[in-house]
Amino acid sequence: MTADTFDIGFTLNGQAKTIAVRTDAMLADVLRNDLGLLGTKISCNEGECGACTVLIDGRAANSCIVLAVEVDGCDVVTIEGIADGGTLHPIQEAFIAEGAVHCGYCTPGMILSTKALLDHVPEPDTAEIRKALEGNLCRCTGYNRILKAVGRAAATLRDVSSRAATSQAGE
Repeated sequence: MTADTFDIGFTLNGQAKTIAVRTDAMLADVLRNDLGLLGTKISCNEGECGACTVLIDGRAANSCIVLAVEVDGCDVVTIEGIADGGTLHPIQEAFIAEGAVHCGYCTPGMILSTKALLDHVPEPDTAEIRKALEGNLCRCTGYNRILKAVGRAAATLRDVSSRAATSQAGE
């Protein structure tokens, strides 16, 4: 560690990480340039477009405006961390099924914002979905397919949760 770097420790996609970062380094840059996680996109560098969205302690955050030192001790999830090995997360599957992945640039941020919403609100209404996604911009499409994908993912996750609860009750 030098005067202008700081050692941080955090959980990244379920794995403990320790890395020396510059005190002025933004999390998006560290994820992409130092850790090779290219799913976190950098576009506006102002926290306006949502392309760089990650989850920090379960909350959606624009990583282009978060200093890397701020995640010391936190749990960070990127788009690379939500699939289970080779199996896509139900949110990813819903986005594909509804055709909500046009060019794909905004998709990681949309999916992570959706995950943050559905982890806290399993049955969101349209207004709640719109509110959760309002910081994510898509230039390729209207948002109808994205809204349908979020609804589909919510239904799938509720069904999976219900089946798991029924299975556990029967044991």
